[in-house]
Amino acid sequence: MNIPSFTHGMYREDEEEMNIYANADPINRTETENSKRHQTPQHTEMASVKIRSSRAALVCLVLLCVLLLTAVIVLGVYIHTKSTNYTEEKKQLLTKITNIAGERDQLITKSIQLTKERDVLIKQREESKCLCENVGWTRYESSYYYVSSEVKSWTESRRYCTERGADLIIINNKEEQDFFKRISGGPAVWIGLTDSDEEGTWKWVDGSTLTSGFWDPREPNGDREENCALNYSPGWADYPCDDTHYWICMCTVK
Repeated sequence: MNIPSFTHGMYREDEEEMNIYANADPINRTETENSKRHQTPQHTEMASVKIRSSRAALVCLVLLCVLLLTAVIVLGVYIHTKSTNYTEEKKQLLTKITNIAGERDQLITKSIQLTKERDVLIKQREESKCLCENVGWTRYESSYYYVSSEVKSWTESRRYCTERGADLIIINNKEEQDFFKRISGGPAVWIGLTDSDEEGTWKWVDGSTLTSGFWDPREPNGDREENCALNYSPGWADYPCDDTHYWICMCTVK
């Protein structure tokens, strides 16, 4: 049976198209595979970069944590050291404050005692001033003088003076010696001079050592038996302290 020629032509055309598609399909597969082969290294490199970046970030994070931990430890040690130092300084300051408070209390106590002593001295001064200004006392410059009208030993004469805020007369210069002669009236009179503590070393009743005096040319001559000084017309003389004579008290008003 003969197939018409136009039908045979159609079959041939269909067969050719199928061959074209068949031939094209391997080419497409090859291109796809080639494309995949070309794309795989790039994707792998990107993945590796991401992994390395993640690892680097993790390492940085760990290092940061370590640094923060180190900083916290160092700061803690620093604060602890400072706290210890401050505690020690606080103890030292408290000790100093306690010592200063003790010294302050001592000063307050001493101030109170000195105030009391001052008040006593002021009172004694006022009392002695009143006694010195009583009738019978003679003023010369800044001192008052009292000439006794009775006789006593040197020790008793001095006691009489001190009980009135005065003492036996001290003569420092010729003017006072001349004044002394005028008020004494001539008789021998005890003065505040003795060598009872050390033979030959004459001292006034205020503790000062005699440097120059108005001794009679033959005096002093009594050695250990005559240890108290009298003033009489020719000049000073040493006499036994138990002898009784007049005396002169001197009260200096400051």
